[in-house]
Amino acid sequence: MPLEDFIIAVFCWVEQMWRESPIPSRLRQRGFAPKLSDHEVLTMEIVGEFLGLDSDQQIWKYCRSHWLSWLPALGSRSTFARQAANLWFVKPLLHQKLAGALGAYAAPIHMIDGLPVPICRFARAKRCPPFRDSAAYGHCASKDETYKGFHGHVIVDYSGTITGLIFTAANQDERVALFDLIDGMHGLLIGDRGYISQEVEIYLQDHFDIDLETPLRSNMQDDRDPLFVKQLMKTRRLIETVIGQLSEQFHIEKVRARDLWHLTSRVARKVLAHTVGVFLNRQLGRAPLQFEGLITT
Repeated sequence: MPLEDFIIAVFCWVEQMWRESPIPSRLRQRGFAPKLSDHEVLTMEIVGEFLGLDSDQQIWKYCRSHWLSWLPALGSRSTFARQAANLWFVKPLLHQKLAGALGAYAAPIHMIDGLPVPICRFARAKRCPPFRDSAAYGHCASKDETYKGFHGHVIVDYSGTITGLIFTAANQDERVALFDLIDGMHGLLIGDRGYISQEVEIYLQDHFDIDLETPLRSNMQDDRDPLFVKQLMKTRRLIETVIGQLSEQFHIEKVRARDLWHLTSRVARKVLAHTVGVFLNRQLGRAPLQFEGLITT
């Protein structure tokens, strides 16, 4: 669709989901209402993130340069950034509503994986003041390097719709973070070798009706059907595609925040923008994760 139609579709969706979601009618306790509506701010954030603009300044500059006639009440960059951050708890509500409408939570198959989110490299860690109390040292296997920061944990359904994404300290066990992402889910859950644990598998089966399946290490005996294991690994590649999109198009590994409030808001809008892309693709009869070509020029 043309970019103009994409912006209109996002704005109309935001308005509709806002009415259907349990969002308080009054978000601000005092002061004047902002000139730019919250619907417009959320539309700017979603469209900006989908276009690869991952900072408040980039989104504000782009909209001011190209779409000011559509946003005549657009004020200063700092006002936009503050209003966007104040909507930090609205974005997860809208995402949950949309993911639920797409049937993602009720899907019988989910995949889970993680990604490193560095604040700084090991050499600069002692001179890196942000997130001193929440970040930790971790190891990035793909780059074979130690970093200071967070570890992202992502769970998706078999269509690629994100049902949960959280950040933890980089040294936290993936198997512990898993329990914050599986609320209301059941069926097959596919993970990598980092989730291997017989105790966790039994607990998930008994308490959540979840069958956790992972590849085994080379020194472990695997009694499962080789064809089943092969299909399992083929299916798991879907979450690698999603993580690749989050990293390359939405720049989720770049921490452009200095406190958890702003970080939470920015991560939430990336997840929301990705899910809106899946929704629009399905509306148009396209593959859910085929973001390339969704917006025509």
